[in-house]
Amino acid sequence: MEETFFILKPDAVERGLVGEILQRAERRGFTISRLEVRKADRAILAAHYEDLADKPFFDGLADFMMSRPLVIGTFSGNDVIKSWRQMLGATNPADSAPGTIRGDFAMAPSGTVMPNIAHGSDSPESAQREIALWFGQA
Repeated sequence: MEETFFILKPDAVERGLVGEILQRAERRGFTISRLEVRKADRAILAAHYEDLADKPFFDGLADFMMSRPLVIGTFSGNDVIKSWRQMLGATNPADSAPGTIRGDFAMAPSGTVMPNIAHGSDSPESAQREIALWFGQA
């Protein structure tokens, strides 16, 4: 069994998509292991997006992520990291195929912020790091 971290971003929460997105994951066979509604602060976002924290668009991203509550959690299941990422679709919603979460629900980017509905860890190492960051040592 593998575990991955996810964030349902402010755009998903604001638009009432949380239930539908979680339902898709459950239908795929994932188990929701942890689930929490949380407000993010700049420090946790800087740690989460450590590879982006020095980019010019980071402040806009952080402001967006802090603008409203997030739903964070973990899914567990067979090959869940790869499967969840496939379900999400391409990072840029314009490149996401219909039938993916971003392809079906994400809106066109506004300015430098790309509201793309959700996040999923991209590797077992990232999942472990992100779970520890957001939930404490697992």
